[in-house]
Amino acid sequence: MDPIVPRLEHETRRRRRIPLFRHRHIPVRMLVPNFFTLLALCAGLTSIRMGIEERYELALGAIVFAALLDGIDGRVARLLKASSRFGAELDSLADFVNFGVAPAFLIFNWGLGSLKSLGWICVMIFALASALRLARFNVAAEEEHPSWQKAYFIGMPTPAAAIVVLLPVFIEHLGFDGIRSSTFMLDIVLVYTLVIAFLMVSTIPTFSGKLLGERISREYVLPIFMLAVGFVALLLTYPFGTLTGASIAYLASIPVSYRRFARMLEATEAQARPEPQPDAPAAEAARIVSLRSGEPQR
Repeated sequence: MDPIVPRLEHETRRRRRIPLFRHRHIPVRMLVPNFFTLLALCAGLTSIRMGIEERYELALGAIVFAALLDGIDGRVARLLKASSRFGAELDSLADFVNFGVAPAFLIFNWGLGSLKSLGWICVMIFALASALRLARFNVAAEEEHPSWQKAYFIGMPTPAAAIVVLLPVFIEHLGFDGIRSSTFMLDIVLVYTLVIAFLMVSTIPTFSGKLLGERISREYVLPIFMLAVGFVALLLTYPFGTLTGASIAYLASIPVSYRRFARMLEATEAQARPEPQPDAPAAEAARIVSLRSGEPQR
């Protein structure tokens, strides 16, 4: 028998005995982030229903709303110091439903359902890729990494993938009505969905934006407020155009993040690399010459 198996079983039993909460009485502030997570989960489930009923605008809005709430709950938990194992597990399950299952159902009901089993296999691969991506993220969260790597995700995060994979739906609502009526265009959508699924499980680094909320220079506070208000105003006024531009901009940022990550990783490895030591025979010869010349030995 593999000697590692008993150790894994012991560790599994030990973790199951750890309580989800350390105290018998839970502070109310610990429940606030979970409320945002449950609200996002309700939005994801509602998106599935709206997609089945072919009310695609509401389905898209529910997924975008869930993505906004997903970006809020983690920051609220850190701000209130309300992080917990229960919240982390609930967040992972909600992310799988909101950004794995809901977009898969939406894009299948929207157009890939015309491809029958081939379209279903495609969206199923996308949902499975989101599950694998979340499982890898949970495991990597327990590992130690340099502080600068917190600014990057390994692979495309599931909220971003859920928005980006719906780019064909955004484009259709901008006036391009021939996407679903053409088998060739649907084949392109199918390949595009598989590419997004691959990006989720790949090791390509992408910007995370986690470090943006830690420290902000005083002179950038007002411009950031103006940009945030402007983006929300554009999202409410021109939702499909704004989501299309944001999706294309995010896809264009992936090569930039890859180059920056590779450059930072190379610099970190260069700093950790030990300096080359002088050759032992050459150092001994230099010492003998120094002794013969009468110079003091160092």
